[in-house]
Amino acid sequence: MAAATSFSADTSPAYIEFYRLESWLASPSALQLPLHQIESLQQAKGREVQRLLLQAHLQHRGNGDVGSALQLQQQDGEVLYSHRRLGARSLTTVFGTVELVRMGYSRPGAPSIFPLDKAMALPARSFSYELQRRLVKAAVQNPFLESVQTIAELTGVAVSKRSLEEILPDAAQDFDAFYQQRSVATPAGSILVAAVDGKGIPMVKPCAALPRPRLTKGQKANKKRMATVATVFTRAPWVRTPQQVIESLFPTSRPASRDALPPPKPENKRVWASLLKGKTAVIQEVAEEMDRRDPLRSMTRLALTDGERALQIRVEQKLNVTLILDLMHALEKLWKAAYVFHPEGSLEADLWVLDRTLQILFGEVGQVVKGVRQSITKRHLTGRNAKR
Repeated sequence: MAAATSFSADTSPAYIEFYRLESWLASPSALQLPLHQIESLQQAKGREVQRLLLQAHLQHRGNGDVGSALQLQQQDGEVLYSHRRLGARSLTTVFGTVELVRMGYSRPGAPSIFPLDKAMALPARSFSYELQRRLVKAAVQNPFLESVQTIAELTGVAVSKRSLEEILPDAAQDFDAFYQQRSVATPAGSILVAAVDGKGIPMVKPCAALPRPRLTKGQKANKKRMATVATVFTRAPWVRTPQQVIESLFPTSRPASRDALPPPKPENKRVWASLLKGKTAVIQEVAEEMDRRDPLRSMTRLALTDGERALQIRVEQKLNVTLILDLMHALEKLWKAAYVFHPEGSLEADLWVLDRTLQILFGEVGQVVKGVRQSITKRHLTGRNAKR
């Protein structure tokens, strides 16, 4: 049996916890465990060492005592905060919860001021800024519940979904100001590209809404609101023939040529969306972003849109660009039409779409539309199939 280790009174809690962790890793019980269990347990025990180190650091920072009173210069003159009181505050960090003891200064009719909070740039919420940053980063990529679960697994810190929902609006307040002041790197490409589109966002119903056993006619489980999505980026020209585009959209088993150059990547790409702002406001932001990147208007300006004519008119009028119909939107329409004339997944449907896509790339859009209409008429299609 290992002999008990004694520590002096001035030994730090973090050192004691680290010694215990090191001793546990060398213990007979740990030496019998598989590696994955060692990893999991070491991570959990190591977090406590990190938390205690941070707690010790906070104690070294003091309590923010600036004297018997705090004197501030305000608009109506100097104001004296002469009432002092020590108070404790908990802060949840990526290492766990730590405690701060800080001196507060107050005066009648005014909230208390804590100099330590300002000196350390502490957040108003009970979560550290670093923890909030990680939560927000996870939330923009995953659903809220999955985000808090991911953070809990990575840091051992449990945060409620409601807390995350309250943090996100705070994080979005500086979104516009951040991009307005951010400097733009000098691009290598000569084409400035913008795109504006709409995206339906399912809205979560309030918890108070009672679930229905069966939806009535016309009702939907979730109502959708239309968000306006925009992007601006720069890229170098990439000249291809229609046949080369077809080969990229309909790959074959034939190996690609070794001489083929990789496509140029977008540069300085910015993507944003808004539920609150309308299309007109977002298009105005796109125009400002393009002018910020190309103040002399020396670049070739393009805008990708789908087939919504009203949106195309707005974009063309506001941005003063060359409009390009996104081929991928047109392809979706072609596939729907192909599955009216041919079985889904059939070779005939694939060849039908390939042939019409090639015609579109050669500029024969009118011929494609005319041919589809003639096929509908010859097959005597009506109703839903004709509308597709």
